[in-house]
Amino acid sequence: MYHAAQAQGGSSLTPLLLIVLLFGVMYFMMIRPQQKRRREAQAMQSALGPGDEIVTIGGLHATVVAVDDDVVTVEIAPGVNARYARPAIARVTKQESAELADEPVVAEPAAAEPAAEEPVSPVVETRKSKD
Repeated sequence: MYHAAQAQGGSSLTPLLLIVLLFGVMYFMMIRPQQKRRREAQAMQSALGPGDEIVTIGGLHATVVAVDDDVVTVEIAPGVNARYARPAIARVTKQESAELADEPVVAEPAAAEPAAEEPVSPVVETRKSKD
């Protein structure tokens, strides 16, 4: 009778342990990565500056012209500006300030270098002539 009571008491702890384990797995697999992505997006949006090329969540490619507190003014085409909320910026494709600072100055190669042969295309044209 002692063994039956002990076995029954041990099995009541197992479902509680499984629930705690399930919440732990959900935290590390779903909640934590989402928080990390949100922090990275906020950092990217706060680092926006004039000259940066961006893509909005709608897929619009533009260049940042001005940045206010929560509004970013972008140039869609020459002379065409639009205002977007900062959270509408999905990603930065090219940062102007970082590119200029990190880009090393490279001298142009000499013109006397021999030109490399053009690679042969594996595509062969097989049209019939109308003779």
